Amino acid sequence: MAFAELLDRVGSTGRFQVLNVVLLCFPTLFMATHNLLQNFTAAVPGHHCRVSANLTCGDNGTGSLDCRHLFIPTDGQRTLQKCRRFVTLPRPAPGSNSTELGGMESREEPCLDGWVYEEEEFASTVVTEWDLVCDFRNLQQMAQSIYMAGVLAGAVVFGGLSDKFGRKALLLWSCFQMAVSGSCAAFAPTFTAYCAFRFLSGMALSGVGLNCSSLSVEWTPMQHRATVSMATGYSYSAGQFVLAGVAFAIRDWRWLQLALSFPYFVFFLYGWWFVESARWYATAGKLEKALKELQKVARINGRKEQGEKLSLEVLKASLQKDTVSAKSSFTVADLVRTPGLRRITCCLCFVWFSTSFAYYGLAMDLQNFGVSIYLIQVIFGAVDIPAKLVAFLLICSFGRRITQALSLILAGLSIVGNLFVPQDMPLLRTVLAVFGKGCLAASFNCVFLYTGELYPTVIRSTGMGFGNTMARIGGIVAPLVRMISESSPTLPLVIYGAAPIVSGIAACFLPETLNVPLPDTINDVESP
Repeated sequence: MAFAELLDRVGSTGRFQVLNVVLLCFPTLFMATHNLLQNFTAAVPGHHCRVSANLTCGDNGTGSLDCRHLFIPTDGQRTLQKCRRFVTLPRPAPGSNSTELGGMESREEPCLDGWVYEEEEFASTVVTEWDLVCDFRNLQQMAQSIYMAGVLAGAVVFGGLSDKFGRKALLLWSCFQMAVSGSCAAFAPTFTAYCAFRFLSGMALSGVGLNCSSLSVEWTPMQHRATVSMATGYSYSAGQFVLAGVAFAIRDWRWLQLALSFPYFVFFLYGWWFVESARWYATAGKLEKALKELQKVARINGRKEQGEKLSLEVLKASLQKDTVSAKSSFTVADLVRTPGLRRITCCLCFVWFSTSFAYYGLAMDLQNFGVSIYLIQVIFGAVDIPAKLVAFLLICSFGRRITQALSLILAGLSIVGNLFVPQDMPLLRTVLAVFGKGCLAASFNCVFLYTGELYPTVIRSTGMGFGNTMARIGGIVAPLVRMISESSPTLPLVIYGAAPIVSGIAACFLPETLNVPLPDTINDVESP
């Protein structure tokens, strides 16, 4: 493409590209911490009913476990029930210990005086703050769904705005919005206010992801796009380690929320250094600004003389086709207006949705693995390292299409495989879940690169935004599917596994982009 030749003249793999990718990796890193933050800020600690103040336990004190058994029903393993208590103190059976229930049946009631929470693992969470347990337990999942709805809204809004106003401006605004809304969520006085600020944080996160991806891809030459994609993918994986470490050190949800939101103020400040995409300027018909940005990149890369040789006449001659196409305005409808784009969009809808759907179905269920939630978070982050490395090698050697399809199908098979593993084999079940999560992480890494390469520059952010919209729908639906496990324990696994298998088959119908120049116009996509 013509722009690729211009990029070579000002330096396509110089100091600027390295700095650009490194600085874009930090906002991407903290995206992971916010996506998975509610594993810790909304964790559900052990709890039981608070005993009425007018009931006493003699010399033992109400803090004694034996004493609590007198006031709170237990199950077969003598575990305290979480949502019921006795109305009155039951009479001990004759000749029995004081902790054993008598033969009479005591009436039970809900936890009218609130709950007592265990504080060994979490000092404070959203759940303990607003008692989101028992009859209110679904509000915890609602908070995550509201956040994902914000990510969805951000994908729709910021995708189109980025193609209209540029990548840099929307990235700066998204970082600022994330910093402010995330910090405000830490001081939210009510659950409603908390959900509202989390919604705004979700919107901002989409803007950060979309524009970081566009700025990195559009300043990168064809032969290095996979490497850049791997670097940004690993930064997201590193964010999962950061989340586990910070959450382990900060057990209070408000301080944890604030600690992971404040860095976006720093990203907003240094984001003014970013160079707007000259490729976007060219397709928007702003050749003067495109020339200015190309010359700036040339200076950073030590090619000032080559940059000064560029002129508006050179740009007009090189980018004539792009500037002609820029006279037209583009909308979401253009994603399905032509046959080639229609096929790409339909297939990517399946890929984005199922990847996110299965990913968050696994990643947001860490408390059910039976081991430390911090350890599981580290394991889930660690599996991304080999998974994304293998995906990178496959992407570079065999292409995007086979990598995308293979990662999805393997993920689906590993999830479905858990249907045939007995519950008394938790290690094998965990291994299969971790392997599936690694495949889904590889799928995410691939689809971000693949989508940016399939859509032309004039609608690239719109296409990325639409793909992210489908991903966020998957993120919203995932916790709802997990809720049906109470009535059918195996059905969620069937659904989580079937979705990526079907999407992996759909990915086989996408065109290959390995060693193919980045398209700038719709005609570039439709031309054989």
